[in-house]
Amino acid sequence: MPFTPSTVLPGKAGRLLFTCAIGSVCTVVICDALHRTHAPPIDKDEPPAVSLRQRATPPAPPPAPPAPTRITESATVDQTFSEAAQSLGMGQSTIATLTDAFASKVDLRRDLRKGDTLSVIYDRPQGGTDVPDEPLAVRLTTGSSSHDVFLYRDPNGETRYYSEDGKSTKPAFSRYPVDFTRVSSDFSLRRLDPVTHRWQSHDGVDLAAPIGTPVRATAQGKVSFVGRQTGYGKVIMLENPPPYSTVYAHLSRFAKGIRNGGTVQRGQVIGYVGETGWATGPHLHYEVHVDDVAMDPLTVDLPGDDRLRGEERQRFAKEAQTLSVALSG
Repeated sequence: MPFTPSTVLPGKAGRLLFTCAIGSVCTVVICDALHRTHAPPIDKDEPPAVSLRQRATPPAPPPAPPAPTRITESATVDQTFSEAAQSLGMGQSTIATLTDAFASKVDLRRDLRKGDTLSVIYDRPQGGTDVPDEPLAVRLTTGSSSHDVFLYRDPNGETRYYSEDGKSTKPAFSRYPVDFTRVSSDFSLRRLDPVTHRWQSHDGVDLAAPIGTPVRATAQGKVSFVGRQTGYGKVIMLENPPPYSTVYAHLSRFAKGIRNGGTVQRGQVIGYVGETGWATGPHLHYEVHVDDVAMDPLTVDLPGDDRLRGEERQRFAKEAQTLSVALSG
């Protein structure tokens, strides 16, 4: 027998009540028309849905800082190099570095005169009031002579000053001043002197070599003494770049042109091996002093050769030339 709808249950949308009579039993069936879930039809012509949620926009990179302003300043030397440098904004560390940089060219204690000029070039950051402590270029004018040094920063950030041609203003030292056959006597704080037969310090090393062997300056410097002294015989004393000085003794003769107050270069022949003074055989007695204290020439720390080379030197020379022109302007 077919079912026939009887009534709709209140509050039950979509549910129908069917009744039927089979004999004396009445069966009630509730059908849930919403039991099945049907996916809505897809319209192929309808564009896909687009999410309205926007992606976060990355922050814009900060603007590049403005290029620094290059400035040139000068000060007149009144009393000392240090006072003139301080008036240009330099600290004590930079002043000490520049004092060493100029030491091979100018004796700042003796050669400076009132009225000499110190000129510098700085890169001043735009909008800033503080001038960097280390100038890019420095010119010291003494009388009619000018001496320039230029700042170089290596890949590790260390700064040094060089001459315009890329040579370090901290000159290198050679370890040995002569081609010797052996060390006949070592540096010693106390030894028995073979000539005086007394216990005393031996402030250098004795380098045995045949008479007439050329003796070379181990670093550039100024001749502070050339002549004869008791014990040393014929001797040459050099003031090298601070804090170094050197002594060459027992010479047979001096090289031509060596005189008190003159200058010599590293590797220049200054004399010849002999056995003058208190010597028991031909040798060179050689001393190295650091801050006027005798040190063992064979072990003392000496500045190395750190001149610029290749493309690095070419880039530096180009910038140094530009700075040199600016200092002249």
